[in-house]
Amino acid sequence: MNDLCRRVEVTRQTLCPGAASPAVDPHADQFLAESIAIDERRLPSFFVVGPPRTGSSWLYEVLRPHALLPRHAKETRFFDTHFHRGLTWYLAHYERPDGEQSIGEVAPTYFASAAARERIALTVPRAKVVCIFRNPVDRIISLYRVKRAYGWIPWSFGEAIERDPELMESGRYASTLKLWQRSFGAENVMAGIYDDLWDDPQGFVDAIAHFVGIRRFSLAEWQYGFVHDSMRMTQPRSYYRTRTATMVANWLKARHMDQVVGAFKRSRFRHLVLGGGAPFPKVTEEVVMQLQREFAHEIDDLEEMLHRDLSAWKARDERLLMAAISE
Repeated sequence: MNDLCRRVEVTRQTLCPGAASPAVDPHADQFLAESIAIDERRLPSFFVVGPPRTGSSWLYEVLRPHALLPRHAKETRFFDTHFHRGLTWYLAHYERPDGEQSIGEVAPTYFASAAARERIALTVPRAKVVCIFRNPVDRIISLYRVKRAYGWIPWSFGEAIERDPELMESGRYASTLKLWQRSFGAENVMAGIYDDLWDDPQGFVDAIAHFVGIRRFSLAEWQYGFVHDSMRMTQPRSYYRTRTATMVANWLKARHMDQVVGAFKRSRFRHLVLGGGAPFPKVTEEVVMQLQREFAHEIDDLEEMLHRDLSAWKARDERLLMAAISE
């Protein structure tokens, strides 16, 4: 409790820097009061922070029986979007801990969010953090498709690269990894490679379980092929209808109605707002090469940091290039 109290003034300055009065930001006061009142054992001890499209949905499903994760939905978006709602709102996503299971969150949008990183460091400074890295070109194409399919963005791929900062910023692997290491200590930040998930799912999850303090477990046969991909997705039949449905879903989630959203996604009415539009056009060779050049330095730095050969991510081989374009 003393450690948490010592973070109070730091938190106040982070949320409302230079404030002369504690009443300047009521959200800051709410957070500070809750921080002191809440038992730290109820807070997560680990976070899988992504970035997006690196197997986080798969990890949520396979870790859920063995760790205490948010109920009904993978992501709370608390530390990047809903922080103003307070810790009581956040902890309502979890069952009451029994003292035995590790508590965690699989939250891929946190990776590129400086605000999320700082808020987690203030709230749970000793947390374990897992980052997972995938060929940045493949990952950005996959992330774009998901965002377009769910009506988050209306643009073509080329326009999205220019207008949606998350697409590019979430690909700054080495630069952002250094920031997470600086905030939590290099020994508390694990860097996994998405390729390893595909090559050896059991070994991949064993390494994560060991790192975050979960007892090792064996994957079920069906879990080996359970990875959400974007290859079967299409553009929405109606962008505005899909966009509206997504906004309604976010409104419901903010009010802890994740079960309603999940039920709709599983229902036969899903097709009314998701999919049904034109296939995604192929990404041109020129754009792929441009992205490869953009991230070459980040890949080089990541290789050095992880002592890992990532030359496949930089390949100019025509067969690999065409595979990326046609994904």
